[in-house]
Parts: sequence; C-alpha cells; structure tokens
Amino acid sequence: MMQIDQRILLVGAEPERFNRLVCILEFLGEQVEFVSIDKLVSLTQGNRFRAIIVEQNSNFQEAIQGIVRQLPHQPFIALAGDTSLDASNIVGSVNEPLSYPQLTELLHFCQVFGQAKRIEVPTSVNQTKLFRSLVGRSEGINQVRHMINQVAGSDATVLILGESGTGKEVVARNIHYMSERREGPFIPVNCGAIPPELLESELFGHEKGSFTGAITARKGRFELAEGGTLFLDEIGDMPLQMQVKLLRVLQERVFERVGGTKTLKTDVRVVAATHRDLDKMITEDSFREDLYYRLNVFPIEMPSLKERHEDIPLLLQELVARVYNEGRGKVRFTQRAIDSLKEHSWSGNVRELSNLVERLTILFPGGLVDVNDLPHKYRHIDVPEYQVEISEEQAERDALAAIFNDEEPVEIPETRFPSELPPEGVNLKDLLAELEIDMIRQALDQQDSVVARAAEMLGIRRTTLVEKMRKYGLNKD
Repeated sequence: MMQIDQRILLVGAEPERFNRLVCILEFLGEQVEFVSIDKLVSLTQGNRFRAIIVEQNSNFQEAIQGIVRQLPHQPFIALAGDTSLDASNIVGSVNEPLSYPQLTELLHFCQVFGQAKRIEVPTSVNQTKLFRSLVGRSEGINQVRHMINQVAGSDATVLILGESGTGKEVVARNIHYMSERREGPFIPVNCGAIPPELLESELFGHEKGSFTGAITARKGRFELAEGGTLFLDEIGDMPLQMQVKLLRVLQERVFERVGGTKTLKTDVRVVAATHRDLDKMITEDSFREDLYYRLNVFPIEMPSLKERHEDIPLLLQELVARVYNEGRGKVRFTQRAIDSLKEHSWSGNVRELSNLVERLTILFPGGLVDVNDLPHKYRHIDVPEYQVEISEEQAERDALAAIFNDEEPVEIPETRFPSELPPEGVNLKDLLAELEIDMIRQALDQQDSVVARAAEMLGIRRTTLVEKMRKYGLNKD
C-alpha cells in the first residue's frame, strides 16, 4: 500500500537555486529535503510525497521526464517557470518573485491532486480550547486590553457587554489573572443555565434539610470564590427575585445560606457579563435599575468579530497553534481562504471561528485549506476549483475500479440493458455512455434543469456534470 510522506523533495543539479525557496517553505512549517535523481527513484518506491519540486536541466532532462510519467499519483511542481515538462501530474510552476500566496496555492493544488487520486490519508479528531489571551491588533481589541489593564488592579465590579461568542469570559479571566486576587479561585456561573428555583442555592449554598433533597449542607459559589473572582455570566437572565438578593450582597458584602440564619461575610470580586440590552430590560421592568448601576461600575464592551476582520489571520494562527500544541495535527489556510473568511459576517463571533477551525482540522488533517474547501456559507470569493487533468484512459480505469470496489453496485434497468451478454457481444463503451446520458437527462428533468442540484443528485461535482454535458452535446433543455 502506498504511504503518504509529508516531506517536500527538491530535485536538481544546483542546490543553491533552491536556497530562497527552502527558506520560505521552512518558514511555512514544511519539511524540505534536497535529493539527487538516483535517490529520488528509490524514495518514490511505494511512497507519495507532499510535493516534488524539480529543476529541469539538460543533463537529466530525459530522466526527469521518465520519473514524472512513472509516478502518475505523485504531484510535481516545476521550478522557476520551466515549462518543458508535460504531464497531468505537473500541477504548476514556481515563478519569481516567490510569494506566500503563490506557494500556498501550489501546495493546495498538490493536496487536491492527491485527494483526486483517492489515496487514503489517516484522519484525527482535533479539539480547540478557550483562549487564555486576547488575540488581535484592531483598535477595538486594543481598547479592551487597555481597559483590562486599568481595572485589574482594583476591586471594582466590572460589567462586560457584547454579543455571544465574543470572548467575555476571556476578558473576565484576564481581569482575574492580572489582579492581586490571581492566587484565589476563579468561579464562573452561567445564570441562564441554572433553573430559577435552584439559582439561590447555587450562589449562596444551603443548610441540611432546607428543602427536599438537601441531605447535607452545601457551600455556594460565593463561598467557593472567597478571596478570588466570581464571574456571573448571562446576568440578564437572572430572575427578578434573585436580583434583589444579589444587590444586597454587592452592597453589604454579607449573605445567608438557604434555610440558614447565620450571616456570612464575603470577600469576592464580582465580574458580570451579558449579551442582552440591559437599558431596554430596565424600561420593560425585567431588570432592576439599582442592580444595573451597582454592576455597571466599570463597563467593558466587546467588539464583534465583524467589527475587527483584520484580526482574523491572527485568530486563525492562534487557534491552529493551540490544536497543533496538543499534538493533534495542523491545518493551514491559503491567502484566498483567509481573504474569504475576512468577508464573512460571523454572527457567532470568535466561537464560530473556533468551531470552523476544529471542523476543518478534522476534514483536512495536516492539510492546506483553500476557498473551495470552506463550507459554502464562508465562500465569499469566486474562484474556480482546481481540477486535476486525467487522461480518458485513466478515467476509464478509475471508473471500472470504482464499480468493482463499490459495495452497493449500480442498478441498471433490465428493460434497457440485457442481463446476459448476447452471443455477438456488446460495445461496452457505447452502452455505458448511453446509460450515463440517460441518467443525466433524468436528473436534469427532475431538478428543473438546475445543474448544481442535478449534480448533487448524481453524486458528482457540478463542474464534472458540465464537462459530461459538453462531451455528449447535452444542454439544459
């Protein structure tokens, strides 16, 4: 079975020609090795490499041509505009001046070529973690950092405002870690995730027998956060009766457990957060105005991701690095993919971007993601997909291999095609072409001549269906 080797091989007579290229590839995190023609022949026995970059030289012109043609599953790149090599597995050429977009695009073409040849690549499950630092250089995130630095040294109550997924808990943790309470606990509570009847017990604790099921006394989050920071997330979802009790704790720094009579003092710094419009809730009598002013001592407003698109490359770098540091693979993005992501509206903000990176790392472990590899909703740049040129003979071999390897054989209507070969035989190529034309016509008819939907129904790419329609002289009508 052919093995996948993630190295990039450089083949040529003059290693110094590759010096600048090697520097850039290593900067991109690629493994690069310069090899001779003789060593290349032995290395490619049973192996396929990420890419082989060849320098054409009259001394070994025929040898290179022969190797390229002997390795139809191996993607090659010609160096510095050499164009005398002519084969379907030459995916492009490296032209000067060298650039990041050019090289990432060519490496992406090599990746697509390998996927088209259907050699299995092992996958792994990757998982991203919450940020512990604020990433970005935009004006909005710089202002947030500045405000954190200003308030962290005090014990003032902080109210963090912003859309869901913008990183409000990240800000709360940074305030805690930069404060004098950093050695104390950081206790988060999601006020919207706890049933109203249990929220008081969750925050203040309860005594044994105070209600059905209270078989032992239990400390609440205020006691657990003693000497540290209590983060009240989604404070806008807190019921009104609990808002009154929270206001008393913030004003007097004392509370009682549920079912208890002993007054307990608390030394806790409170940081609250919400995505709701508290001013509007006050006018609707669903949030107490006195609690709002007690919480809103030092407000910090988190910018949405759509307001800081320039931070997306750095955020991607941070997310990818965290996955890689876990030892679970690495995914990278072409410049076109990054530009497309910068055009997205990001209703889910940084959390949505984090989930996207996790998904793509699972789909393309160790790979390079281009625009057309992104889910459709993230494709905001219209570029043609890179198509691997496959000869008609190779396509027929692949088609036959797919038929015989398919666990669910294609059902051919018996009314049109014989179940047994007639004595005089058949023209298999014409028979398969007739079946293909018939299936394409049916799919177009059923999908009202919408090519994209017809292609989906047939289980092929839209561009593949267009090529087949052109081959057989079919049109939408």
